[in-house]
Amino acid sequence: MSDSVPDAAAPPGLIQPLTAGILAAVVGFSSSFAIVLQGLRGVGATADQAASGLFVLCLLQGALAVWLGLRLRQPVSLAWSTPGAALLIGAGIPQGGFGVAVTAFLIAGALVVLAGLWRPLARAVAAIPLPLAGAMLAGVLLDLCLAPVRAVEQVPALALPVVAAWLAGWCLARRYAVLIAVVVALAVIALAADLPPGAAAPVLPVPVAVRPVPDLLPALGIALPLFVVTMASQNVPGLAVLRSNGYVPRTGLVFVSTGLASMGAAIFGGHGLNLAAITAALCAGPEAGEDRARRYISSVTCGAAYLVIALGAGVAAGVVAAAPPVLIEAVAGLALLGSLGGALVTALAAEEHRTAAVVTFVTTASGLSIFGIGAAFWGMLAGGLLMAAERVSAS
Repeated sequence: MSDSVPDAAAPPGLIQPLTAGILAAVVGFSSSFAIVLQGLRGVGATADQAASGLFVLCLLQGALAVWLGLRLRQPVSLAWSTPGAALLIGAGIPQGGFGVAVTAFLIAGALVVLAGLWRPLARAVAAIPLPLAGAMLAGVLLDLCLAPVRAVEQVPALALPVVAAWLAGWCLARRYAVLIAVVVALAVIALAADLPPGAAAPVLPVPVAVRPVPDLLPALGIALPLFVVTMASQNVPGLAVLRSNGYVPRTGLVFVSTGLASMGAAIFGGHGLNLAAITAALCAGPEAGEDRARRYISSVTCGAAYLVIALGAGVAAGVVAAAPPVLIEAVAGLALLGSLGGALVTALAAEEHRTAAVVTFVTTASGLSIFGIGAAFWGMLAGGLLMAAERVSAS
């Protein structure tokens, strides 16, 4: 009789990681696909190019998550760079159009590959003062997180149900608050907006190749902040999640593979892939089962789910294109409120660096653009210069 107990317990042991993986994919996609689409449109992508970028990002992150999970036997969860997409929303269309942004995506991906091959670069990124990295991210997110307020003012009949749904979800089922808001937003859009013909049809998106425009100055103005925010806000926390759950990830392999995948996605309009941070906890933590050795099944399942979800990228892009932009921004802003709060805490926690962090924050939030280089770069530079001056004066 005692020998039969493990057999009876085996199916639930598999169900937990499978369920966690599917949940991570659904939550990860639904809570941030609008941010990705809005970010790509913000730097000049057409609706077809944005749909292509979302489609290829889903495919590559799904396939790569499956491969890394099976090879490393670790729950290595991947995601697109949500903070990076938020940065793109405020970056503005560069002179030269979306092709310049694609060049920036290629450079950012190449820098991630370099960080995997050359450890000093990875250490240099890790050495960026956290208050400045947090302040830059907070400055990027601020305008987007104000969108729900603007939407309530401009389109109250559409925005109030979405905000109310998010509030109810936050109070009753916090993990699913954004998912609930997205579902209500889609229902509101379907009822109120003029959807294009066939927008609800399950048509496979078509990858659209975009020719890079090698205008390096504005491209670097997008690429460097994109690289920094991706490493500081996604890859570093993603590694921390894995390590806190007892895993020792092969950092070089992860960075090189995600960087190469990002460069591949860039050719078709995708802005970048990296380690997941929030959904990584679902796949690497106790929610994926008690047996740590089997939790990799959750990240493999998540990757497989993204391969299926990719088929809906065209529909998602069509619905978003038909909606009032401020409503989509409002959904994205609700999804990023937690990220804004965390970034502000990181920025202001150290009193000795608080002024430098505030300078970084206000400069980034200002939307400043000089020589075609966006505000995130200038914010980090301004805060870094003040922090260096403070250290010199104190010595």
